[in-house]
Amino acid sequence: MPAPPALPARLPGAIWALGFTSLLMDLASEMIHGLLPIFLVTVLGVGGLALGLIEGTAEATASLVKLFSGAWSDKLGRRKPLALLGYGLAAATKPVFALASGVGLVVLARLVDRIGKGIRGAPRDALVADLVPPDRRGAAYGLRQSLDTIGAVLGPLAAMALMVAFADDVRLVFWLATIPAALAVVVLWLWVHEPPRGDAAPRPPIDWMAARRFDAAFWGAMAAILVLHLARFSEAFLLLRAQELGLDLAYVPLGLVAMNLVYAALAYPAGLWSDRVGRFTPAALGMAVMVAADLWLMVAESPAEVFAGAALWGLHMALTQGVLSALVADRAPAELRGTAFGIYHLCTGLALLPASAVAGLLWQVFGAPVAFASGAVLASAALIGLGLWRWRLGGPI
Repeated sequence: MPAPPALPARLPGAIWALGFTSLLMDLASEMIHGLLPIFLVTVLGVGGLALGLIEGTAEATASLVKLFSGAWSDKLGRRKPLALLGYGLAAATKPVFALASGVGLVVLARLVDRIGKGIRGAPRDALVADLVPPDRRGAAYGLRQSLDTIGAVLGPLAAMALMVAFADDVRLVFWLATIPAALAVVVLWLWVHEPPRGDAAPRPPIDWMAARRFDAAFWGAMAAILVLHLARFSEAFLLLRAQELGLDLAYVPLGLVAMNLVYAALAYPAGLWSDRVGRFTPAALGMAVMVAADLWLMVAESPAEVFAGAALWGLHMALTQGVLSALVADRAPAELRGTAFGIYHLCTGLALLPASAVAGLLWQVFGAPVAFASGAVLASAALIGLGLWRWRLGGPI
């Protein structure tokens, strides 16, 4: 009688702890970010241009830091100290949002929060690989991402419930967000134990000249991705659009819930699909969905229609985020994938700054329909660029 198949090995407790760290920090962050655009506009009197500059600068800052943080952890030979620093910085910013009486403190807190995100991201992801054998890495990354996404969904829901319970007291919600943020740091500190790494572990320097080894196909893909991210301005404008069309302040975070539910449900199937049919078809479809989302939001006349547009935005993210990451890995030499992803994150992050600033300016001067129309035009250009790139390659991608 044949022996029964062996059960897969359990994931280490540290992987679960990393996942719950992500869940708690995302819960705290989304409690704030789901209300921050409305807080800036209605309480602090910030205009659309300033909102776009704040959001774009914050995300661009995170992307710049990501370019270096993974290499720093390699050179140190340790991941946990940088992860703790990143989560600690993010937790320390949460009370600042509640205390802010002017836009200056909000900008400072937002930038420090994103610097923390940039510092922790790459070392944390590398630590996942350090903690599990190669045949369990997919399960480990999947578990961490699932728990992270649960936090992204629960955060806006918690913000909405607290706004209803406490009569739209935004500052109180911001104060309460400090609790899960602090717990995230405690969980990481107490329950994530880094495996020992020998002194002989490689600690490579950052080699900027390596970028010259990427071929024209790689840079062509990066050009299409860059244009797409110029079209993908901050999701803060989705929330502002819902509030503009009459949604009660307490329910504005539902826009993020709608987006994240679709994103979480479909990102994994989209990645599997790209493995079977190639990267081009899902990525092109995702860009087309981005055009549709912008056009829908351009003509939306009710909060319910904004939620539908947010769901389309989430579908676009599901079809593009993981697939484009796989495309970057496909086009880069194996020994330069870290550099490739550094360039990828740098380009996408820097694109968010002008994208959000221009969208905010158009919103402020001409109104929301023109801002979303500009996004549709740029997403169409990215779709055309991706098609030309594939035609130039002359084969499947």
